[in-house]
Amino acid sequence: MFRLLGFDVRVQPGFIMLMGLIVVLYQSEFGLWLAGAIAVFTVIHELGHAVAARRTGAHAEISLGFLAGYASYTPNRELSRLEQAWISFAGPCVQIVVSVAVLIAMGVNPVDPSSFGDTPASAAIWWAGPIIGLLNLIPVLPLDGGNIVMYGLDAIIPGRSLHVMIRASIALTVIGAGTLFLSGRGGFIIFIGFLLITQLQMLQSTTPRQQPTSAWQAAAATLERGHDGRARRMLVATLSHPQPTVSAADLAIPAAQADRLIDLLPTPYPSGDPGNEYILANLMLTTGRYDDAAHYAADSFGRVPNTLSAAVVARAAAALGDQGTAIGWLRTAADEGTSPEGLASTIDRAPELESLRVHPDVLAIRRSLSAAR
Repeated sequence: MFRLLGFDVRVQPGFIMLMGLIVVLYQSEFGLWLAGAIAVFTVIHELGHAVAARRTGAHAEISLGFLAGYASYTPNRELSRLEQAWISFAGPCVQIVVSVAVLIAMGVNPVDPSSFGDTPASAAIWWAGPIIGLLNLIPVLPLDGGNIVMYGLDAIIPGRSLHVMIRASIALTVIGAGTLFLSGRGGFIIFIGFLLITQLQMLQSTTPRQQPTSAWQAAAATLERGHDGRARRMLVATLSHPQPTVSAADLAIPAAQADRLIDLLPTPYPSGDPGNEYILANLMLTTGRYDDAAHYAADSFGRVPNTLSAAVVARAAAALGDQGTAIGWLRTAADEGTSPEGLASTIDRAPELESLRVHPDVLAIRRSLSAAR
C-alpha cells in the first residue's frame, strides 16, 4: 500500500499478475508499453473518482485488482444522484483527457490511426488511455457509464433502478458479444466475459429468493457451498462500498463461521462502509481477534467517528487487559454521542467489560448516559 495525493492506494497481487500477463501475451515492446500504460492510467482513472468523491467531503481509498481498479468512498452526508453520477464520470473523464494530452504532447494525432500507430508507445497509450476510458462509459453495469445511467434512472423509478439496470446490462452485453463474434472481432472476449460474469453475480446477489438475510450470511452460504473465491469477493464488495442497510443479525454469527469468513478477507482488511466495518470488528471480537478488532475499529472511527466503533475499541482493549485504554475509549464513545443507548447496552452486557463495570470512571460514564436519556 502507498499514498498518492492523500489517498491510500492498495495494490493487490492480481494487478501485478495482470501486468505480467500482458507482457507475456504480447512478448514485444508494445506489450511492455501497454502494461505500463494500463497501470498508470488505471491509477489516474481511480484518482479521478477519488478526487471527485473528496470534493463532496467523502473519505476515499483506491484498490487495484485483477482486471479492475476501484475507488471506494465513505460519504459524511447523503449524496445527491447528480453528485454520485459526477463521481462515476470523473474517472473515465480524467483518464481520457490526460491520455489525449499525453498523445498530443508526443506529436500524435489521437484520431488518426496512421499517427498513433507509428510507435509501440503511442499505440499502447492510445489503447490504455482514450479507448479504455471510452469503454468505461458504455452504459452497462458495472462500468462507470452503467452507474451514471442508473443514477439518472433512479430519479424516474426510485428503488428499482439497480434491478432494471442489471437485467438491461446483461441483455446488452449478450447482444454485444454476439455482434462482435459474428463480425470476427473476438479480441474483446476477456472484457465481455468479465462484464457478463460480474453482471450475473450482481443479479444473483439482488434476487430476493436467492439472497439470505444479509451479505454476510450470503457469503457464509456461498462458502458452505465451497465457493471460497466468490464468498471473498462478496465480502470485499460489502465492506468496500457504501451499503443501504446493515443487518444487526450479523452480530450473532457463530464464532466458527465468523472465523472462516474473516480468514477469507485480504489484509489490510477492506473498508468503505462504516456499518459493515462495525460488523467485521464485532466478529473479530467474537473470534478472539482482539488486537485486530482494536486496530480495525480505531481506523474505522478515524474515518467516520461514531459511538459504536469506539465502544468496540474499548471492548477489545479490555479483553487485552488494558483497562486505561478501554476507559479512555468509553469516554470517547460517550462524547461522540451518536448512540448513547447502544453504548449503555454495551457497558451493561459486553463480557469484555465485566471487570470494569464497577470502576468509578465507568460508573460515571454510565450515569451520564442515563442522564442524557
